[in-house]
Amino acid sequence: MKDQKSRMKSRHWGIAALATLCLILLIQNAQVVSFNVFFWKISMSRIIAFPLLVLVGGFIGYVLGRYAKYGAGR
Repeated sequence: MKDQKSRMKSRHWGIAALATLCLILLIQNAQVVSFNVFFWKISMSRIIAFPLLVLVGGFIGYVLGRYAKYGAGR
């Protein structure tokens, strides 16, 4: 029981450390960036762009992973 509590406590510390590092990264990169997507030029703060791109990449990875899992059985 005590081992499980200490493991959960260390996991919480690890998550807090990663969240702090991510927050520092976002705060340091507050500049506005511009990028082209086909015919559109998009300008936004990196604070918004980084998490947005991580979410889009995670979604694409999730969808492709689900597709590969079902496609492998055929």
